[in-house]
Amino acid sequence: MLPPEQHSCESTPAPPSPTLTLGPQLSYAIAVGLVLAFASAVVTNLAYLRQHDAAAELPVLSMRRPLHSIRLLLGDRSWLLGFAMESSGFLLYVAALALAPLSLVQSIAAGGIGVLAFASARMARRRLARVEVAGVLLSVFGLAALAVSLVGGKAKEGGGALGPILLWLGVTAAVAVALVVVGRRRWGAAVANGVAGGLFFSIGDISTKLATQGGPRIAFAVLLLLGYFAGTALLQIGYQAGAALTVAGLATLATNALPIAAGTVVLDEPLPSGVLGVLRVVAFAAVVTGAVLLARLQPAKGGARAPLSERTPGSGRRQ
Repeated sequence: MLPPEQHSCESTPAPPSPTLTLGPQLSYAIAVGLVLAFASAVVTNLAYLRQHDAAAELPVLSMRRPLHSIRLLLGDRSWLLGFAMESSGFLLYVAALALAPLSLVQSIAAGGIGVLAFASARMARRRLARVEVAGVLLSVFGLAALAVSLVGGKAKEGGGALGPILLWLGVTAAVAVALVVVGRRRWGAAVANGVAGGLFFSIGDISTKLATQGGPRIAFAVLLLLGYFAGTALLQIGYQAGAALTVAGLATLATNALPIAAGTVVLDEPLPSGVLGVLRVVAFAAVVTGAVLLARLQPAKGGARAPLSERTPGSGRRQ
């Protein structure tokens, strides 16, 4: 028989470790990650506007002359400031992915297109069209629905098998290349480069999430760099062919829609069950649809000299 002191010591359970939660399944870490995701979206979309204005003033950029195009971009202080802002947004995004699931981070990021819409309209000194207002409201509704589903539902990390992940990334890259090669003839350079750039950015975003999981998956950092490099290059070329909201809006749509789908399809990030699961799907659909409305193709203004944020390529290009 054990002494009273020893028996008492072994029979007393250790106090549980405190767990910080906002709801049944939502941790403070995930909440902080979503706040960082929103901050990243704001900074990144403002950076897109600055890069658009700078790229639209440069001589023609081309993927066939990469070194010449890089020198032009790096020699422009305004573009470099935009790139620095975009890099800061990326660091916030990496921090968000280290704390929260990919599909949730991308849903928050999709709402950043509303910032792009309002900022581009203000710089162009015009009012938002009804369809753009509808897009903003729909995106806000989607974010609100997402918040409700998070408070009462599950928000768990996923892993996913390597084979489906690589297949997803490979198909995405193939579609992006096809858009660059043949898509410009049918939909124009602004649309083709914007969507293709967004597809490459989505490869970078998914690879970023995989790299933050550590272990052998750190090798996805290579695809991260390739995806962001190709996406950035295509956006700068697209900026010379269309308005910021058209090019960056379409890129943002592809950048967010694909990782949201990938989070559930190939990374095994679960949806909550019941009504909350339906609400989560509605939230995803709302932010993506809002992005579609905001990313509509904007025709060039006729007559008077268009503001820089809406100017078509060549209208103010330095010779």
